[in-house]
Amino acid sequence: MKKIISTDKAPKAIGPYSQAIAVNGFVFVSGQGAINPNTNIYEPKTIQEETEQALKNLQSILEASGSNLSKVVKTTVFLIDMKEFPLMNEVYAKFFPENPPARSAIEASNLPKGFKVEIEAIALIGD
Repeated sequence: MKKIISTDKAPKAIGPYSQAIAVNGFVFVSGQGAINPNTNIYEPKTIQEETEQALKNLQSILEASGSNLSKVVKTTVFLIDMKEFPLMNEVYAKFFPENPPARSAIEASNLPKGFKVEIEAIALIGD
């Protein structure tokens, strides 16, 4: 049975979707951008700052589901400009210091709200 995951510690969904869905021992987290969860406003920053905020939002949703970053098995990173990949990657590596998940990185022509980066994830729940 699927369970809707929602937390005030991450931004509200900006459309008709859930922050995450838990089903069969996995949690599927919707793409997260650099929206401040306290104000629910996107304030453009550097790619490093946006990556950090997106990953913090992702982390909050994972924790609300009973998971965490160490249980992430797959991420997808969407970037507006692939030239910023090395800068995004520096921040990303700090959030996944050991046994990083499988990952795809894709250049997108446009992202919601004007994000420079958006990150989605699939993670295990429980042990």
